[in-house]
Amino acid sequence: MLLGVHCSIAGGYENAFLESKRLGINTFQIFTKNQRQWREREISETEGNLFRENLIKFGIVTAFSHTSYLINVASSNEIIRERSLFSLASEVKRCQQLGLAFTVLHPGSFKNSTLKEGIINIADALIAVLESTEQSNVKILLENTAGQGSSIGGRFEHLAEIIKHVGSPRIGICFDTCHAFASGYDIRKKEGFEITMDKLDKIVGINKLFAFHFNDSKGELASKLDRHEHIGKGKLGLEPFKEIMKWFPDIPKVLETPKENDMDKVNLRVLNELALSSINSF
Repeated sequence: MLLGVHCSIAGGYENAFLESKRLGINTFQIFTKNQRQWREREISETEGNLFRENLIKFGIVTAFSHTSYLINVASSNEIIRERSLFSLASEVKRCQQLGLAFTVLHPGSFKNSTLKEGIINIADALIAVLESTEQSNVKILLENTAGQGSSIGGRFEHLAEIIKHVGSPRIGICFDTCHAFASGYDIRKKEGFEITMDKLDKIVGINKLFAFHFNDSKGELASKLDRHEHIGKGKLGLEPFKEIMKWFPDIPKVLETPKENDMDKVNLRVLNELALSSINSF
């Protein structure tokens, strides 16, 4: 079962491994730089080699990154778009240096343009980044969104259109449970979860699914509210997490729930108990 958390690199990349060891996890997500600044981080050859060695040393099966929150490749603003393109390409290069499998990207917001124009902007930006990093095997995963405002990715059709336009095996998706529920996909019960996965398969393709973000939801169904809650403490309950672990054990799943009071350990314990019960139910 590939299960982990978003680990902090505050103080150095090595701290992600110390956190993973303490929690006993075999997969994690990190920011490779300050996620709220445009300034890029340079990685030395020594730093990259050490990180890749630690992936093996600490038994990390899959590790990946989340891109900067500032990136908006859907934007029609030329300055933001150019910065976003450079930042995304730099992220992919850092992932390659660190031995990370992929990076998760919020598709973006069209704001002063239209949904169609935003989708085209995203696809064109991805094509440009893939071309500039053509020697890399790092994938870019589009994360489904809660559908708030002018954000793109709240519907599976948005993701499918982008992926079709780009036409590259290096583009996939990361499924966020809170976002899916907030955008209107009712995954609370087994039947609803299966219906949602069937839609995902038909519209996007399950073969494009490479990661999960595990978050319960503070908001109601279709509320468009992107507020994460601890596992089993929100509007989703436990059932969707049990189903995901039953059907997708080999796809990495990371928590993005609040970290106060060492809650990662509590949430992992809940999930591991669900995983055990799902195995026993087969």
